[in-house]
Amino acid sequence: MIRDITIGQYYPGYSAVHKLDTRLKIILTLAYMVSIFLAADFIGYLVIFVSLLIVVKVSGVPARFMLRGLRPVFIIIAFTFVINLFMTDGEVWLRLGPLKITEQGLYTACYMALRIVFLIVGCSLLTFTTKPVKLTDGIESLLKPFVRFGLPAHELAMMMTIALRFIPTLLEETDKIMKAQMARGADFETGSIFRRAKNMIPIFIPLIVGAFRMAGDLAMAMEARCYRGGEGRTKLHVFKWGRRDTGAIIAYAVYLALILAERWFEVQGWVVALF
Repeated sequence: MIRDITIGQYYPGYSAVHKLDTRLKIILTLAYMVSIFLAADFIGYLVIFVSLLIVVKVSGVPARFMLRGLRPVFIIIAFTFVINLFMTDGEVWLRLGPLKITEQGLYTACYMALRIVFLIVGCSLLTFTTKPVKLTDGIESLLKPFVRFGLPAHELAMMMTIALRFIPTLLEETDKIMKAQMARGADFETGSIFRRAKNMIPIFIPLIVGAFRMAGDLAMAMEARCYRGGEGRTKLHVFKWGRRDTGAIIAYAVYLALILAERWFEVQGWVVALF
């Protein structure tokens, strides 16, 4: 389970998605998150699915590698599905004792589950196809206009990137500690929930100690390299706008137009049905 968490990991490659301007990828990722909530019907979700499938194929990231990241959040997806399935009012479709499943509840449950899947897979593409250093530079570049208002753009970008960078490291450390404790006879899968929670203490303590040790080592390494923040720093790689970036903008515009068109016709249908 620990190794199934792929957030924050980078998948090496030389695809067109890897070579896109980092700033553009961040903006398109945020715009993509908004577009998911604009879809109002099955056709809109079909457009999102096909578009996401095309981007994943172009990126060169294996589909099984991306889907593996869904396993740790499967419980959240299932919980969201069940809650919307039984808690949404509407025309009763099926009764299971005191519980009832409505047609609207079934649609809502499917849509909410698909939203979570699309969000996780789409946002994961950003870290899969962008190196942490470039991600830092991209975030800093986007936040740079706010520096005049006192926003520490470089420091915020550095903190966000370090957090993403150390997620895989901490997960790997957790996996090693769990295997070491299991080799000593620890049991994390049987017993009551309180007993299993108590058995997790031998994992959390060395993990926290190790995290502080890694933070101290990182701080000393940055000081040894005379790191003093973003003031006066230059970039080895300067972002340049290319043809593929223009193509990505056009592709997203077509995708967004399809989503908005689907939503417009859906609203038109509501108006006609109302009057």
